[in-house]
Amino acid sequence: MHTLLFHHNHCFPLHRILLTPPSAAMSSAVALPSVSLSKSAFSDTDSFRSSVSLGFRNEIRSLSRLNLGKSRVSMSAAVGSEAAVVDDALFKDYKPSTAFLFPGQGAQAVGMGVEAQKVPAAAELYKRANDILGFDLLDICITGPKEKLDSTVLSQPAIYVTSLAAVEVLRARDGGQQIIDSVDVTCGLSLGEYTALAFAGAFSFEDGLKLVKLRGEAMQDAADAAQSAMVSIIGLDSDKVQALCDAANEDVDEANKVQIANFLCTGNYAVSGGLKGIEAVEAKAKAFKARMTVRLAVAGAFHTGFMEPAVSRLEAALASTVIRKPRIPVISNVDAEPHAVPETIKKILARQVTSPVQWETTVKTLLSRGLKKSYELGPGKVIAGIVKRMDKGAVIENIGA
Repeated sequence: MHTLLFHHNHCFPLHRILLTPPSAAMSSAVALPSVSLSKSAFSDTDSFRSSVSLGFRNEIRSLSRLNLGKSRVSMSAAVGSEAAVVDDALFKDYKPSTAFLFPGQGAQAVGMGVEAQKVPAAAELYKRANDILGFDLLDICITGPKEKLDSTVLSQPAIYVTSLAAVEVLRARDGGQQIIDSVDVTCGLSLGEYTALAFAGAFSFEDGLKLVKLRGEAMQDAADAAQSAMVSIIGLDSDKVQALCDAANEDVDEANKVQIANFLCTGNYAVSGGLKGIEAVEAKAKAFKARMTVRLAVAGAFHTGFMEPAVSRLEAALASTVIRKPRIPVISNVDAEPHAVPETIKKILARQVTSPVQWETTVKTLLSRGLKKSYELGPGKVIAGIVKRMDKGAVIENIGA
């Protein structure tokens, strides 16, 4: 969810940041399984609600109670006319070879979508998006203005559509389909997790876009409800950033507590929380030997309890959305693990907006498990920079649209 500038082997956020496989036959639009997905006929009877703490440790304890990382829950899912039992540990021992990585909010830039118009299947995605969104998304992507594209409610659907359009741009080039067929793991940075799930066939392009549209609106509304902010801490490891947060929290009341909200890479972590807490972090950062702090131009404290009002809206939307078992592992931002049970995926997506983004752990795990090559699909080159920061020898290619 960060836009970064890489200089002297460090990750730096630009001031413009808005934070936030075994293959079956593919259809011509987006790399989804050739199965038609309609609106869900079932509801989420196991509605997931829990108290949220702004403290990172409390959030982790809350997630631990759900056993998201080690869940052995099984469920019966209808697949055609047959019933199949899906175990949430299905992808537990995945061995990555080729990964598709999708960017999050902050990667958007005026002019994105131009290349996609040269590929009919990619251009078609923007037309399909217009029917759902009720406005000309492509026009906003190409002409802006920047302030409009940067808004939470517009940047999220814009990045989602442009990233999936990049898949079609890749498919259209020589050897592109072979690359798509070789992908055996996928993930995305915050918003990008929805793009990854769409690519993996967990839901249709249209259903994913509806969820992303609502997600952006819900996050904006939650941000408007309280004074909160985010700041990037440059030059410290995660333990020192946590110590900085602890020190800041000693000086503010409960409503202004802060926490690490985005674990990007060593030397770059985002802290979210109440406005007074963020100001305390900035005031104490030099004493903790941070190289610098950068206040992020965001709507509010994403990936903390400040986003709690968005959870119930996401739960309701997810309950009425058909979600299938992904055809390849999709790594969650919440616990850096892949999940197979649709109901578990729904719960995780609802909690994602209040949970710290575990991107550093995700990338480290992929690399440690033998990942050979990655592709960053969509606007910007944020993820490629992070991967290279963690492993200079990593092979990653950018596919824009």
